[in-house]
Amino acid sequence: MSERHLGEDHSVVTADVAATEFADESAPIDVPHDVDGVVVLDYGGQYSQLIARRVRECGVFSELLPHHVGVEEVARRKPRGLILSGGPASVYSQDAPKLEAALLELGIPVLGICYGMQLVAHELGGRVESAEVGEYGRSQLTVHEPGVLFAGLPAEQPCWMSHRDTVFEPPTGFTALASSTQSPVAAFESRERDIYGIQFHPEVVHTPYGQDVLTHFLRDVCGCAMTWSAASIVEEQIARIRAQVGDGKVVCGLSGGVDSSVAALLVHRAIGDQLTCVFVDHGMMRKNEGAQVVETFRDYFKVPLVAVDAEDRFLERLRGVSEPEQKRKIIGAEFIRVFEEEAAKVGDAKFLVQGTLYSDVIESGGGTGASTIKSHHNVGGLPDDLKFELVEPLRALFKDEVRAVGTEIGLPERMVWRQPFPGPGLAIRIVGGEATKERLDLLRDADHILQDEIRNAGLYRDLWQSFCVLPDVRTVGVQGDERTYGYVVVIRAVTSDDAMTADWARLPYDLLEQIASRMINELREVNRVVLDITSKPPGTIEWE
Repeated sequence: MSERHLGEDHSVVTADVAATEFADESAPIDVPHDVDGVVVLDYGGQYSQLIARRVRECGVFSELLPHHVGVEEVARRKPRGLILSGGPASVYSQDAPKLEAALLELGIPVLGICYGMQLVAHELGGRVESAEVGEYGRSQLTVHEPGVLFAGLPAEQPCWMSHRDTVFEPPTGFTALASSTQSPVAAFESRERDIYGIQFHPEVVHTPYGQDVLTHFLRDVCGCAMTWSAASIVEEQIARIRAQVGDGKVVCGLSGGVDSSVAALLVHRAIGDQLTCVFVDHGMMRKNEGAQVVETFRDYFKVPLVAVDAEDRFLERLRGVSEPEQKRKIIGAEFIRVFEEEAAKVGDAKFLVQGTLYSDVIESGGGTGASTIKSHHNVGGLPDDLKFELVEPLRALFKDEVRAVGTEIGLPERMVWRQPFPGPGLAIRIVGGEATKERLDLLRDADHILQDEIRNAGLYRDLWQSFCVLPDVRTVGVQGDERTYGYVVVIRAVTSDDAMTADWARLPYDLLEQIASRMINELREVNRVVLDITSKPPGTIEWE
């Protein structure tokens, strides 16, 4: 099961989908009409999504498409510019992704990054060869001619490289702008053709002037207005929701996670009481979260909300079950039943709100929302025969942009910055054993102590996730001169940008000591606390 499917919003599915697989690349993402945009073509690079995000941070909307999408589809989006991403292939390999020559004749500026630069050089007659020594990681860039991309930037600057093939000679009519430790031509340009190439990766933090290079391309070459922001689409999406729904009834499976919360609040802003949110509390949430969801949406925002206390129902279904995948399937199936029962009471609801993000669109196919809900969607893996028309107001946004929208529309900071949480909840953090009421309450209390101390230390927003794991293991201890036989609590805290990779967080020793001390003193059943220091890869963020 991929890490993506362990996220919030009750995602309970089992199918992995490759990040480069696009099912319907012909459906443009809806964006405000007055916003300039560029297209990023993905050639399989590990940083392709990051390029799209960095472009947006410059104030320009970006759409990431597969490299084989075709020149007609690129042109249909009317972009102000085109960026060709990096990739792992060699331009000389028989099965390497190719560059459609017509893309260079669209009359819009083109920027090739890494493999994208090599494709441009190869297509236009430059010399690309495998170097004797690869260039991976930090390198030194020497700018000989600033051109447009390096205007006002230092002649010597660090950059991040990831390649073995190298451009040794630019195409005829191109000016070589820079070299690096192992690359004789690390950047080139043709002002006449408005085609540019850089061998390094401007999108990563290890290239300190990378955002300046992207800004020069977007502003000075493409002429983009730099007016894109996540908050700028709020009114546009409200108008789209009203046009789509009309006077129809809408339901939303509200989890309390960031995505579903922002989506629900946007839809309520648009259509008011035509929306009914269904919140299913399966008894496996973090401490007090169920009450917070009800208080925020029903009491504060006055959103019509059906809150279902289904803890006993889920616990009964989980009795005697310890295998994690079976837990997921049981929780997912039971969630579907509860949701169906409550949605049916709304009466003639034709629309379903989903907190689908742009990263989900990229990873699961890129197409428009189908009228039949597929298993990879957010609400519990709803079945194929449960038919709604999807309302997906966030499908053009990355996670950080969703948080910006949440702040813009007044969602409380505690919910805007809530860390990702698995749909099956604490049940899959009870490892190797049954998710009993006793164990769930113990894990909930341990997790509450962890979150309380991390927040008090001012570190909560620095972490991608922080949580506790309760293995079905007991160990011997000594408390008050007496032998104890208690549970082990595992602390897991990681830093990440997107959960594709993650590093274990270096929490201060005194903070760890305080957390362990509180758990052992406040939780009678716990006599040992340990720290998980595994990165992803080789591990995953969640244990199961």
